[in-house]
Amino acid sequence: MSTVLVPGGAGYIGSHTVVELAKAGYDVVIVDNFYNSKPEVLNRLEKITGRRFPFYEIDCCDKEKLRTVFEENKIDAIIHFAGLKAVGESVSIPLTYYRNNLTSLINTVELAGEYKADKFVFSSSATVYGMSEDVPFTEESPLGMCTNPYGWTKWMIEQILRDYSVSNPDMKICLLRYFNPVGAHESGLIGEDPRGIPNNLFPYISKVAGGTLEKLTVFGDDYDTPDGTCIRDYIHVTDLGSGHVKAIEYLDSHDEKVCVFNLGTGRGTSVKEAVAAFEKACGHEINHVIGPRRPGDIAVSYAATDKAFKELGFKAQYDIDDMCSSCWKWQTMNPDGLPG
Repeated sequence: MSTVLVPGGAGYIGSHTVVELAKAGYDVVIVDNFYNSKPEVLNRLEKITGRRFPFYEIDCCDKEKLRTVFEENKIDAIIHFAGLKAVGESVSIPLTYYRNNLTSLINTVELAGEYKADKFVFSSSATVYGMSEDVPFTEESPLGMCTNPYGWTKWMIEQILRDYSVSNPDMKICLLRYFNPVGAHESGLIGEDPRGIPNNLFPYISKVAGGTLEKLTVFGDDYDTPDGTCIRDYIHVTDLGSGHVKAIEYLDSHDEKVCVFNLGTGRGTSVKEAVAAFEKACGHEINHVIGPRRPGDIAVSYAATDKAFKELGFKAQYDIDDMCSSCWKWQTMNPDGLPG
């Protein structure tokens, strides 16, 4: 079976993808610098899969250290998660985001080309669709108009990979634009474990439900939506992991140079609906207040999923109730996040 290199494999989406790769029979090599993850993830992955994966504590911005991974392993495919990902932080330290996210990607791609690792899956994002409100977003929707440096790095990397594919006829590239990843592994052993105060809705709700944070602020209830709050396409992180496995399988069986797929459920859930679903999962009310709108938030965002279903054979299996119950299980088993 092929060996898949997973830069960022100790992170939230990366770790869940490693589980799905192992389940599908792939050999996996993980690279991570633990900037936004913890070594304990590796122990949890071993508990879930029964396998201890080769691991390198390396920053992908250090090309020569990263080279050792390719020297010591025959890498067939790469799923690239390594990168900074906090939208608000990217506005505060844009140069750090551009330097880190672009350099880590370029180093990995250069080495992939040099060592003939000719299948490359990139962890992109619906943020590349920017401020457009022409929903649902299809893979052909206009790109750009990004609202923050994080989103622009995703947009730029997609272009870098398209350009690179022209110069390297052997490389096959899949760009996966996913929407709002939430939830945790069914075991409760791995889940979203952000540093400090969570930026995303579900980790924040989890902390309020668990009593670690006092209240949730809902940013605006005057949008042109049925209940006035923003609508988003939330997708379970385990579904996302399986989508990455299907992307590798697709690159194995197709000659397409660059393919693009949305990964979402195709259904929108409002913030108020998400809070109500979490209240159902945890069995009590979530203390929340209505605050002003956040700059850059659009009213509605959800995916068109027809292409992923027809070509990848991908369809999300988990609904919003599953997402909330898995979040709550992770929170109750790990109230302070992972140790370390």
